[in-house]
Parts: sequence; C-alpha cells; structure tokens
Amino acid sequence: MKKILVVDDNLSILKQISAHLAGEYEVLLAKTGSLALQICIKEEPDLILLDIEMPDMDGFEVINRLKLNPYLDRIPVVFLTANHSAEFEIKALEMGAKDFIMKPVEKSILLHRIELHLRFTSYQLQTEKNVVALSDSMATSFAELIECRDENTGGHVVRTSKYVEIIGVELIDQGLYPEELNLTELQLMVRAAPLHDIGKIAISDSILLKAGRLDDVEFTRMKRHAEIGSAILERMYQRMPAQRYLRYACLISGSHHERYDGKGYPRGLSKNSIPLCGRIMAVADVYDALIETRVYRKGMNHDQASGLICEGKWTQFDPDVVDAFIKLQGQIAEIAGQFKGTNFTGN
Repeated sequence: MKKILVVDDNLSILKQISAHLAGEYEVLLAKTGSLALQICIKEEPDLILLDIEMPDMDGFEVINRLKLNPYLDRIPVVFLTANHSAEFEIKALEMGAKDFIMKPVEKSILLHRIELHLRFTSYQLQTEKNVVALSDSMATSFAELIECRDENTGGHVVRTSKYVEIIGVELIDQGLYPEELNLTELQLMVRAAPLHDIGKIAISDSILLKAGRLDDVEFTRMKRHAEIGSAILERMYQRMPAQRYLRYACLISGSHHERYDGKGYPRGLSKNSIPLCGRIMAVADVYDALIETRVYRKGMNHDQASGLICEGKWTQFDPDVVDAFIKLQGQIAEIAGQFKGTNFTGN
C-alpha cells in the first residue's frame, strides 16, 4: 500500500483528508514542517500533500529541504492551499511542486490527483531504470571489448565493479568518509568502475600483448592510458553533465594507478589527495589483475593475491580500504570464482 504524508497545521483538515484516504493508502500525518521532514527520513512516503502556510516552517521551506536531500528529492509534492495567487503557484512550481489542490479539499479530486501523480512517478522511475540499465550495459560491453585487446577476460570489469561495491558498503558501515561516501554516491562509483581502463584504447597492441616485461619506453607509453582515459571521460561528462557517474569514471580512470605513498602515476598524488573512488578501485583492480592469467604470467590464487594487497597497506594502498578488503575476503573470493571469465586464448 502506498504511503501518503499529509502536512497541515489545521487538525480538522488532517482528519478530513485522512478520512478521504482511509482504505486506499497508508496515511501519515504531520502538523508541522519539521515533523514532516522527520517522518520523510524514517518512512520515505510515496507522495506528500503539503500545506503552504504554516507557522513554524512553511511549505516552501519544507520542499526546499526535501530537494537538498538526495534520498527525498524524488518524492512528488502536491501543495494544499487556499491561496489562489498566481505568484504562489509560480513560486511553488519553480521549487519543484507537482500540483496544487485547493482547500477545502474535494474527495474525488484528491483521489484522482494522487493516483495521477503516483502513476506518473512510477512510470518515470521505471523509464529511468531502463535508461540506466541500457547505459550501463553499453558501457560495460565497451569496457569488455577494450579489456579483450590485452587478452584479459571479460569478467574483469564485472568483478572489479562488484569488489568496489562491497568495499564501499563496508566503508559506509564503518562510518568512514561520510562527506564523500553514501549509498547514492557509491552506486555512481560502481557504475563508473567498468570504464577505469578505457584509455587502453589508445595503447598499441605491441605493448598490450607483449609476452614479457615492458621496457622503460613501453612502460611510459602504457602509463599514458590513465591520463587518456580520464580526458576521454571528462569530455563525455562535459557533454552529458546529467550522467553524474561519468564524473566518477573520469576520477577513477585518472587515479586508480596512484599510490598512497605518492609514488604512483600519472600525477604522483598521495594519501587523501587521491580521490576515494580511485583508492578503492586501486585495490579492486590490483587484486583482480593478480588472480588473472595474462600472456606474460600465470594468475595467483586468492591467498597469494590477498597477501600482496596486505603488504601494500600504507604504501601502495589506503589502509582503510585494505582493512575493508581483509574483512571481506570471503566475499571477494566468492565473486572472483563466480564471475570468472574465459579469455580469448582459451586459457
């Protein structure tokens, strides 16, 4: 049953609207704007009926605060008002209100408007999910094609994304980096992770496929893939700023080869000057690279690869990320086995 939050400082109006909605929806009631915000955080209603003129915090302030919260800004808000002023209506629509219902409220109009906006919101969310799924599928497929150029398995981009996700969740659960990391931002990082090596598209096959150690000149050319990938993704982000995951993709591509001690590339960043998404990706990428069989070496087992990750704590890797990796070793190994790919050499 859908949840409808009704916010009005007039108790009789709350009772009237509650009676109109009884049996059709789960009704939540609030007499003040501050209480309404508390209920929103706890209950996440599907729609809000919001009075404009309230003493402690008016409807404009309530909707403004809702729009500032990434978990609440998608809840449709319908204003309840006895004010027929065009100025009020324009201001409300500019702030993100979906509709108005005039007081006194007529039941049939109320039910019709609620159903209309719930259906539209549901359709909008499903459409957005479909677009995201299509975009992610295309990005992952493109990333897999690039990975296949150096005879890496197609499973690499899938596995590393899943490592990033569970490590990120663990960091959130530990209360680390609250200003940088929450579930919404983490999902953008996860979507961005498959594109971390997109810059390899500009690296020649003679380097990518070399069955042996790269010489200094070749390694210098190989290292350019981080800057190239970051530049490609930055241009994509500038063209499509609404696709926020591309910003993380740009950061990850350009920083996942940096080292915590400042000895990495391309910019020699150190510690927290390296974007958090890059520090997480560094652990995920190196671990998966170690367990993969490449043209120049056989892949390690989980224990060997994990040992090297642990050895890199404080030098190559962020210690917090390594600690999360160690705690999650069972899940890491399970992902590594479950999404094991088959490379094009048949190994």
